[in-house]
Amino acid sequence: MNVLVVDDHPMTVAGYIESLSKTGLFPKQFIFTKAYNCEEAFNSIENTDSKNPFALAIIDQGLPAYKAAGILSGSDLAEAIRKKVPSCKIIMITAHTEVITIYNIFKKIQPNGLIIKNDISPENFPAAVSEIISGSTFQSPTAKAVIQEIWKKELMVDDINRQILMYLSKGYKIKNLEETLSLSISPIQRRIAQMKSAFNVTEETSLIREAILQGFLTALPLLSLT
Repeated sequence: MNVLVVDDHPMTVAGYIESLSKTGLFPKQFIFTKAYNCEEAFNSIENTDSKNPFALAIIDQGLPAYKAAGILSGSDLAEAIRKKVPSCKIIMITAHTEVITIYNIFKKIQPNGLIIKNDISPENFPAAVSEIISGSTFQSPTAKAVIQEIWKKELMVDDINRQILMYLSKGYKIKNLEETLSLSISPIQRRIAQMKSAFNVTEETSLIREAILQGFLTALPLLSLT
């Protein structure tokens, strides 16, 4: 399995490779290609063997740019890989925890893995990579927490979602919401399921409680439906 590892710190690249090489989690042997900036990585992508392309790319977000090709960051590099090798699984790694940075990577790249550097250890990194190779998506604990907060805010900007929560908090049943909101039951249930996932709850009562505790319900007035 061909693996591209890109980070501007050679010791970090060596650490990732050593961590993945020493474990018995992987049935196939890895063939590693190293790159320390966007230009080296881009050239590796362009020159990849079409018969044996990269199956996995581990990319740091903050990389020296390759301005001539318009590759200014790890995210740009990931997009170039997706165009050249659509089947390649992409793991984005960043030291940043700012909401905007994580949001942009998550929404723009939709990587198979998103990992905050401080969450990485020699023990958990191979397990995360194994999970991604097997077909699952993975976010490290810090990345997952930031994404959950983003998803909550994104959902709660929606007027209908806020109205659904307000009506549920007043004791309305889903069947009552169908007429009140002029929506069929299926999209109402889908919206409720999305909010449950974002707030990490399984019950409607828990959803209402969390929304109140976190200020999403009481801080937003019910909009008029007329």
